[in-house]
Amino acid sequence: MADEIVLLDFWPSPFAARVKIALAEKAIKYESKEEDVISNKSPLLLQMNPVHKKIPVLIHNGKPVCESLIAVQYIEEVWNDRNPLLSSDPYQRAQARFWVDYVEKMIYEHWSKFWTSKGEEIEIAKKEFIEALKLLEDQLGDNTYFGGDNLGFVDIALVPFYSWFKVYDTLGYLNLESDCPKFIAWVKRCLQKESVSKSLPDQHKLHEYATELRKKLGLQ
Repeated sequence: MADEIVLLDFWPSPFAARVKIALAEKAIKYESKEEDVISNKSPLLLQMNPVHKKIPVLIHNGKPVCESLIAVQYIEEVWNDRNPLLSSDPYQRAQARFWVDYVEKMIYEHWSKFWTSKGEEIEIAKKEFIEALKLLEDQLGDNTYFGGDNLGFVDIALVPFYSWFKVYDTLGYLNLESDCPKFIAWVKRCLQKESVSKSLPDQHKLHEYATELRKKLGLQ
């Protein structure tokens, strides 16, 4: 019997995009179910993730796997015979997990702060955000991807946030081409992969969504 794989999704979510990229890299077919996480969470979502009640949730043969990074690692472990996302070397695997943890704690934290700031606070948040990205640029070095020649765990954890970074670029709050050229060059390499480009939201649609959201939050 073929595996039944369902992803509870929300189209603007960079966290859901992580899982979609991992599934695409492994060439795994799945059904995506769009959730209204703002005002009408489905009974299925509440049943499958009763603790946090958030997406993404990967449902494999009726069993839920919650939290995006846990889901990506689950995909790697279950389908370990396909296109590995982590090195077989224990030290390299540990290093990848360290930098994914950095992305989760530092990049997301600074992005969230930047996203919810206004006025003079934006410049302070921007400085901290760029510094965090520059540290990742140093880690990338001259490699094609963070894990070397192939897209891997760190890339999958980080690249979905670019769609939201691009919104701020478009609004004039950032100039990533100038501030973080190595980061942008890496993004462009990632976007050449269909697994990435087809997993990220439409940029125009996301810009409209983000602009409306900032208005509702009183940040425009």
